[in-house]
Amino acid sequence: MTKRALVTGGSRGIGAACARALAAVGMDVSVNCAANGEKAAQVAQEIGGQAFVADVSDMTAVQEMFRRMGDIDVLVCNAGIAMQKLFTDTEPEDWRRIFSINVDGVYNTCFCAVPHMIRNHWGRIIVISSIWGRIGASCEVAYSASKAALIGFTQALSKELGPSGITVNCVAPGVIDTDMNSVLPDETLEELKASTALMRIGTPEDVANAVAFLASERASFITGQTLGVDGGFPC
Repeated sequence: MTKRALVTGGSRGIGAACARALAAVGMDVSVNCAANGEKAAQVAQEIGGQAFVADVSDMTAVQEMFRRMGDIDVLVCNAGIAMQKLFTDTEPEDWRRIFSINVDGVYNTCFCAVPHMIRNHWGRIIVISSIWGRIGASCEVAYSASKAALIGFTQALSKELGPSGITVNCVAPGVIDTDMNSVLPDETLEELKASTALMRIGTPEDVANAVAFLASERASFITGQTLGVDGGFPC
């Protein structure tokens, strides 16, 4: 039976690559985005799936998306935002916004997806964290804290859902060639390459390959783990 998957934040970058990778192994993939419905629709059309516009930080919007989409077997929680600010410049609304999307968004989508997985006694949840959630980054305290929260979320939820045959894992990308990092100066990117054992910037496909593996039967005995897709950063 064809597995049904949802990739949040799937209109570009890592999310779009994950949607393509899951579709390539035969899954029926839905693509979510918060605002850019046209790009999400393009990705969905490319892979023969559906696109849904919904802000994952809004539980009502997520519930409506699931009502329209139906149950899923595989959930990739990729939607997220970044922020580069000194901690002393991080206002309460900045902090709340980054947590509402990066953390609450994962809670909201998992809350809607998990009941079907429990009833079906099978499911895969893959949460996209970050290398900064493991080691922290200067001027990215809010972002690093939100991504660290996802690692704890993964470890705890995996224990709770394990008896129901559901695996919950986390992927922590390193420096990846995405729009989020495209704003970095060339000299900064060169420094990041030099700090990576493989001496290159990662691609969205590097991350998507790990996600597709964790969503497969080959990873059926792997849960509660955080897989670094970081090229050996920092070395």
